[in-house]
Amino acid sequence: MSLTAPLREEDVVAAIRAIVERTDASKVLLGIGDDAAVWQPSRSNRSVITTDMLVEDVHFTRATIPVRDIGWRAMAANCSDVAAMGARPVLATVGLALPPSWHLEEIEELYRGMAACADASRLVIAGGDLSRAPVATISITVIGEVRPSNLKTRSGGRPGDVIAVTGKLGASRAGLDLLGGRASLDDALAKEALAAHRTPVPRMREGQWFGASSNVHAMMDCSDGLSTDLARLCDASRCGAIVEEVPVAESARAMAGQCGEDSARYALAGGEDYELLVTIAPRAFNHLWRRYHARFGRPLYRVGVLQADESVVMRNDGGVEALQRSGWDHFA
Repeated sequence: MSLTAPLREEDVVAAIRAIVERTDASKVLLGIGDDAAVWQPSRSNRSVITTDMLVEDVHFTRATIPVRDIGWRAMAANCSDVAAMGARPVLATVGLALPPSWHLEEIEELYRGMAACADASRLVIAGGDLSRAPVATISITVIGEVRPSNLKTRSGGRPGDVIAVTGKLGASRAGLDLLGGRASLDDALAKEALAAHRTPVPRMREGQWFGASSNVHAMMDCSDGLSTDLARLCDASRCGAIVEEVPVAESARAMAGQCGEDSARYALAGGEDYELLVTIAPRAFNHLWRRYHARFGRPLYRVGVLQADESVVMRNDGGVEALQRSGWDHFA
């Protein structure tokens, strides 16, 4: 059944409500079905609001990614932004514009993916809007909450801070290159790359954990590639950085090798990793590293240090060189 007659908007809304409605949504006083949602904010918390948009054939294509995974990715991108502020997500609204070629079954699968990610992140899809459009567009707004003392931004970095990321980088780019037929990977590495690209896991618990530490000075998610995102953090913090080491995912290392590229530069230019990029007081880094490893069962990866000089450079065998922004830019 397509978005043309006899399918009605009410049919789509009913199908969506059946997928996303939750009985434990205590903060959502009024959800899908009215002109607007109503929610009860927590006392003394700040509200964090983010919007992310995915456009077909710009951010995704149905030829290479299952519709359910498109829904997951769309929600994960927003949850990652909330995590980067040290906040926990509370509710989401979804704006969905689709061409007539989309069928009701595809819309349901899309929402199943969004609902699965929302459930994993403990937030409620509380409403949204539907429209026709020449190309599929998914626009999600997520509202989160955070204690004022736990709020993290890009602008808090200080010279001397240790730069770290919560995971190895480049696997999502390897998945995109794999789907594009640029090269092949063995089964285990292909599985890693495809999972990173199709169903990335936003670092919700990690973000809230970092938010509670006064030794974490700045934070953002690494969604447009480390070379681009680190430069943005440095711009906001009015400092520079020295990149000493880039943690590269094994699938990214293998894909870079097959494509004749340097693995570190391949990972630096990757995007949609959705790891958290943090800066940490140097005296506290080792202690925080041990606590992080004990809490989450995996290491925190040191990347380099912030510096007073506002240039962003990368250390190499012969010294240092300027680090160019090689990640994603919507208008480049």
